[in-house]
Amino acid sequence: MDAVRVILYILLAPVIGGLLDGLDRRISARMQGRQGPPILQPFYDLSKLFSKEMIAVNNVQMLLNLSYLVFFVIAGSMLFAGADILMCLFLVSTADMFLVMAASSDSSPYSSIGANREMVQLMACEPMLLLLAVGFYLATGSFQVSEIVSGDISAIAAMPGFLIGFLFITGVKLRKSPFDLSTSHHAHQEVVKGLTTEMSGTTFAIMTITEYYEMVMLLGIVALFFANSTWWSWIIAVLFCLIAFFIEVFIDNVSARVKWDKLLGGCWAVTLVAGGLNGLILMIIQ
Repeated sequence: MDAVRVILYILLAPVIGGLLDGLDRRISARMQGRQGPPILQPFYDLSKLFSKEMIAVNNVQMLLNLSYLVFFVIAGSMLFAGADILMCLFLVSTADMFLVMAASSDSSPYSSIGANREMVQLMACEPMLLLLAVGFYLATGSFQVSEIVSGDISAIAAMPGFLIGFLFITGVKLRKSPFDLSTSHHAHQEVVKGLTTEMSGTTFAIMTITEYYEMVMLLGIVALFFANSTWWSWIIAVLFCLIAFFIEVFIDNVSARVKWDKLLGGCWAVTLVAGGLNGLILMIIQ
């Protein structure tokens, strides 16, 4: 059964991520009073990218981008296979480092600025990710995803602060406003396309697919807060994932980009207040 879930994640995550990306573009366009592209537009874009001549600014950039993809596939596969969530989050951090190195591997000043900002975003998110794994352990007594979702009560009952903190940094991980410092899907980014400036064709397509894997994995972690041993809890989990996705899209369209120091301070403050206090309460009541 674990193997089936892994195979489904590997095959379906890019499809689900692409559909969510298309839905994101359509909702964003409607919020801005535009018709917007078709929901399948991300797949048309990927097809066009793969059809272009493969050009890389150096020989190592493609390898680093492929490493970024592979580590995210492994991390997501472990999550959906019910493995150790702490190890999954460590692999996510490792994957992000390959993206930073890929952007830093060329001489473009825009890519270098984007890579530096991506590193700041990693520093902002890491404390919350580590606290999240500890929170699941305090609430359920296990780091194993299979045991977290097999309890009689959903983890959200004991982890509301952790959910708030994780949703906050999810906007950072998805690189959406007001946290789109390193790169942006919109035209307002002042560093052109930031860390993806020198990526094109197959190289950029690989990064885009990796973002789809990341999106599905992040929503999978959101689902962990609500899933339990009852079948109907999974329906609630999926519904809340869709609500969380819509909230991120809404905030993306109504927020202006913050500076790096406010991003860092804001993430750490939310981590300390929401995650830290929630974790402290769990330790006290046990």
